[in-house]
Amino acid sequence: MAAFETTRPLQGSIGGGLSSFFRSVTLRLVQWNDLRVTRKALARLSDRELDDIGLCRGDLENISAHLR
Repeated sequence: MAAFETTRPLQGSIGGGLSSFFRSVTLRLVQWNDLRVTRKALARLSDRELDDIGLCRGDLENISAHLR
């Protein structure tokens, strides 16, 4: 009688590649969302509040581009 082990994890490039692909996609989505939240929060500030932290409206796009 022969027995086959069927409970071992995926090995090789397929299993590792898929895992790393989904990990990188998840990381990119988290980074994109953090950047979106930051942009929205800064955009809601008044010009006076932006000036208090040393920014102006024109700086907002540069900040979001720098964080990418």
